[in-house]
Amino acid sequence: MRYRFSKVLGALGCSMLLCLAAADASAAEPVRGGQSQWVEAWATALQSIPELRNPPPLYRAPDVGNRTVREIVYPTLSGERVRLRLSNAYGRAPLVLTDVRLARSAAGAATKPPASAPVTFGGHASIELLPGQEIESDAIPFKLDAGLAYAISAHAAPGQVLGAWHRVANQVNYVSAPGDHAGDPGASAYPTRFTEHAWVTGISVETVGASAIAAIGDSITDGMRSSLDQNRRWPDAFARRLAQAGERSTAVLNLGISGNRLLSDSPCYGEALERRFGRDVLARPGVRATIVMIGINDINFASMPPRKGLDCDEPHTQVAARDLIEGYRRLVAASHARGIRIFGATLTPASLPAGRESVRQAVNGWIRTGGGFDGVVDFDAALRDSARPDRLRAEYDSGDHIHPSDAGYAAMSRAVPLDAVVAAARVR
Repeated sequence: MRYRFSKVLGALGCSMLLCLAAADASAAEPVRGGQSQWVEAWATALQSIPELRNPPPLYRAPDVGNRTVREIVYPTLSGERVRLRLSNAYGRAPLVLTDVRLARSAAGAATKPPASAPVTFGGHASIELLPGQEIESDAIPFKLDAGLAYAISAHAAPGQVLGAWHRVANQVNYVSAPGDHAGDPGASAYPTRFTEHAWVTGISVETVGASAIAAIGDSITDGMRSSLDQNRRWPDAFARRLAQAGERSTAVLNLGISGNRLLSDSPCYGEALERRFGRDVLARPGVRATIVMIGINDINFASMPPRKGLDCDEPHTQVAARDLIEGYRRLVAASHARGIRIFGATLTPASLPAGRESVRQAVNGWIRTGGGFDGVVDFDAALRDSARPDRLRAEYDSGDHIHPSDAGYAAMSRAVPLDAVVAAARVR
């Protein structure tokens, strides 16, 4: 018997007001000391896949009908009762999964003993979600240890098509040969590799006295050009920094989407951040603080030449510093309405022409001194070349003069004011 879920937790294209309503309906109550609460331990943000008859290679989704998708994830909070969040956001047809399992990950697509744990929904192994719907699974007994790798395996019914993903996962995941291989401990049934996330958008644990920090933004939060399978994005490095400091009750969630903008949607790079903020941050259980870094693509995409066929930079909207500042103010208001502290991160150097660079500098000036955010993370100061402040320091440049190297992402993690951010996220 299939469990049909009727409550919409998040929907495509919601306004900030509707996203706030969705968050009110789905988020956990504010975390309070001494009480058991659900807190997100790992998360990712989805984006729609362009619907084209013959898409370019970067946007060709793997065949998932009557196949099992096995994803590798690294939670940043430990617990012994676990829930998974599944999403059909941006789906164009019902999503039917018939077998979902959680296991410790071994090398590649293999899993470690003991046997994988079945995940249920209203007591059923099979789940059907209509387009736009999300669901949290039943709570399952499962020991989750922060920093270790876990495999989530989901068998899709015949005829299923992937309509949404998180495109730049920087993590190798796997698709099986036809059939239900969710319980297979070996890797032999998983011949297809892909570097996206699908369907599973969160893992939460039941815990006492813990909370989560959500990092949200574009490719520089997403970790573009960081080392594959190495967890070298700046939120990963910050999670390790927390653990090394003995702070093991604070999860770090990465909700970055490469190419994302604050104000404009994209056919490739997801909904505008201000429109996805409700679902991707405010509705996450246990989130008490967020770090926002967004705006460089808003500044850049107006100047990108239009492309025939798939134009990922469309619309080529011209923005001024005041437009971005007003968008930030809306994020601050939405965060404060949910009791969430919000830190603004300065935009890092991108070797921009003078006109666009002046917008970046004006935005950064307001983030630093405008008083709109609860705190500031000065990523620009951490990465810029002191002799040429419109450019990345050479050792922090991945080579494209925009995205940091692994060393640059590590420097970003060190720039986060640890005590202030942890205090903002602390259970109260």
